[in-house]
Amino acid sequence: MVVVEVNGYTIKPGADLAGADLSGADLSGADLEAADLEAAYLYGTDLSMANLTGVNLTGANLSGANLEVADLSRANLYRVNLYGANLTGVNLTGVDLYWANLEEANLTQAYLERAYLERADLTQADLTQANLTQANLTKANLREANLSGANLSGANLSWAKANEETVWPEGFDPVAAGVTVSDY
Repeated sequence: MVVVEVNGYTIKPGADLAGADLSGADLSGADLEAADLEAAYLYGTDLSMANLTGVNLTGANLSGANLEVADLSRANLYRVNLYGANLTGVNLTGVDLYWANLEEANLTQAYLERAYLERADLTQADLTQANLTQANLTKANLREANLSGANLSGANLSWAKANEETVWPEGFDPVAAGVTVSDY
């Protein structure tokens, strides 16, 4: 096991990093499995290819963070702030993203099967070719989101909000899926 010190914090699997300020840190490839990062400040942190399996990120701020190809399976991201974060190819299978802020996030080719995205804000998010099979997007904000090529098979989009700028997969009927399309 590799143990790293960053800003006075010990970075290792299972670490208690609740409330830690790790903004701008280079944690690419780090193993933080089952770590507690509740309410941690990770603005602009590089977590690309990191193992974040089962990590608690409840209420954490990851605005502008790079999580490209990170493994966040079984993680808790309730009310997490991922504004403008790079989540390209990230594994978010079965993850709790209730009330998460994913505005302007890049979720291209992200794995979101069975993810819980109720009330998540995905305004202007890029979900190109994302796998949203059986994801719960109830009451999610999808205004100006790009879902071209996304797999929405079995996804729950009841009362989700979208507008005319929302891009859907070819042949997908958002109204039939329960989405409210409006300009406000």
